[in-house]
Amino acid sequence: MEPAQPSPTTSSAPLPDPIRAFLADPQIATISTLNPDGSPHQAVVWYALEANDLLVNSRRGRRWPRNLVRDGRISVAVYEAERPHHWVGVKGRAELLHEGDEATADIQLLARRYGEDPEQYARQDRVTFRIVVLSTFEYGADE
Repeated sequence: MEPAQPSPTTSSAPLPDPIRAFLADPQIATISTLNPDGSPHQAVVWYALEANDLLVNSRRGRRWPRNLVRDGRISVAVYEAERPHHWVGVKGRAELLHEGDEATADIQLLARRYGEDPEQYARQDRVTFRIVVLSTFEYGADE
């Protein structure tokens, strides 16, 4: 007999307390956006939690920011490094939040959050997106 698998939970309320607590720690996220032909595109990113939203930042011109400008639908998966079977999923809609100096300041804050030198991003052309959370999913929290 196979061991029982933990049952997933879904919530339409943005960021229930256990998910908020999980996302508050600096984890690595995988985002999925839609290419022009409808195929998925994935990227690994840093993120920050701001109120009920997630913020992500990239160099301008990369594929996933171009995808989000065209179609704001996004899916995010964040797993716990110590327990990789515990992960949180977020579905949402991304909105362009900052460009230029403000976006550079955002990546520098993210760099500090993740223990990196913020000055390496000082002269990069960046964009920041706010992910408005539409639904969340948590799997394996009880393992």
